[in-house]
Amino acid sequence: MNSIHIKDLKGAHIHFVGIGGISMSGLAEFLFRNGYKVTGSDVAESYITRDLESKGIPVTIGHKASNVEGADLVVYTAAIITNGQNPEMEQANKLNIPTMNRAVLLGQIMEGFPHAIAISGTHGKTTTTSMLSFIMDRANLDPTIFLGGKLDEIGGNVKIGNSPYFLAEACEFSGSFLEMHPYIAVILNIDNDHLDYFKDMEHLYQSFLNFANLVPMGGCVVGCADDPLVDKLLKEIKRDVVSYGIKEKADWMADEIKYDSMGCPSFHAVYKGHDMGWFTLRVPGKHNVYNALASIAVAWISGISREVIYQALASYKGTHRRFEIKGKVGGVTVIDDYGHHPAEIKATLAAAQNYPHNKLWCVFQPFTFSRTKLLFDEFVDAFDDADEVIITDIMGGREQDTGLIHAADLVEAIKAKGKSCRHLPTFDDVVNFLSSNTQFGDVVITTGCGNVYLAAEMLVERMKKDLQAVKSQI
Repeated sequence: MNSIHIKDLKGAHIHFVGIGGISMSGLAEFLFRNGYKVTGSDVAESYITRDLESKGIPVTIGHKASNVEGADLVVYTAAIITNGQNPEMEQANKLNIPTMNRAVLLGQIMEGFPHAIAISGTHGKTTTTSMLSFIMDRANLDPTIFLGGKLDEIGGNVKIGNSPYFLAEACEFSGSFLEMHPYIAVILNIDNDHLDYFKDMEHLYQSFLNFANLVPMGGCVVGCADDPLVDKLLKEIKRDVVSYGIKEKADWMADEIKYDSMGCPSFHAVYKGHDMGWFTLRVPGKHNVYNALASIAVAWISGISREVIYQALASYKGTHRRFEIKGKVGGVTVIDDYGHHPAEIKATLAAAQNYPHNKLWCVFQPFTFSRTKLLFDEFVDAFDDADEVIITDIMGGREQDTGLIHAADLVEAIKAKGKSCRHLPTFDDVVNFLSSNTQFGDVVITTGCGNVYLAAEMLVERMKKDLQAVKSQI
């Protein structure tokens, strides 16, 4: 029921079902700080729910019908079952409480900002959005920001600004980004993800095309010319476009890419034939050159000077769960990354190759059975840059285990390529194994969009205890 508009509910009670999600928590905090009464529920406690409660937003652990009583609007996500199997949604329908999809709410908030920027793409949304947020903040544009990750410089995943500028990620899953109202739309890449929702690649491409066409005449679409589908889209739409790339001719181009001892790139930029000088990043990997080019292009359109862009990118340290160093203990470095698509895992491991290491371990937690099945062959090839691979049990997320696929199937296929790979079902298994088998100079990367970061944190704590125990015996 979306005939209701959030601006007409000022001060009303808004309840979030699944408030522990990164996007939902940002929306909840935004409304709370704008004078709404906000409550929420989630299936489990997390650092996000604890953070919300510390800010004054009541969170109930567990979904039950009584949670929605007294609410004027119930907000839900695509991951929440809305066919009566969720007790809160069922009760909202029974009590005729209006309900609204998360994407609709974000789109309604975006409507109030004349310079709204939406960052879309299968990979790199959070990093690019946070990079651009950092640049715009340094340029004193005071944007309102919604991130899909935590950025320390803005104090979390949401920032309420006081300007016409609005910046948010635009997720394609279930067509969510079609609820947005961007003045500038960025399309980083179009890859084979969410095929449990999209019928095929043509359906996925058409969805991105529809998103680009949401931009009004006078607005702009920014896209990567090196991505074949994005390049096709840029040539098809009837909007102003700005392209960027490394391989193909584009408006913004990077060349002479160099990497420092930690794998962080510097590159020379050219804009429509004009020398724009060198840019230096503090986040590793070639994929971040692409993310930086997208950020530079939008910042330039927004009137930000080259010097401010340069200084901001040179200071940007990344967001939580994007090649995040969780700790260095006894010569072993533990890094966590959100990458859960084969292309993202490849990019992360390629970046790690430029990072000083002895043996490179990758711990992967697959997310959803359908994605693991659909992208099985790509997953098998995703770990070529790792020396040792560990696969945990598949995290079902919004899906039930019907026996479609098992983590052991992926392990056997990777081993068949001659790669060292093992199935360790739980995080305890992972920590017990790695704490006994890693050596000085090794790098461990945990990757996945579920809760595999807990394995990284647990491993760091175990290694600290083991090191302390050794020291106490000396």
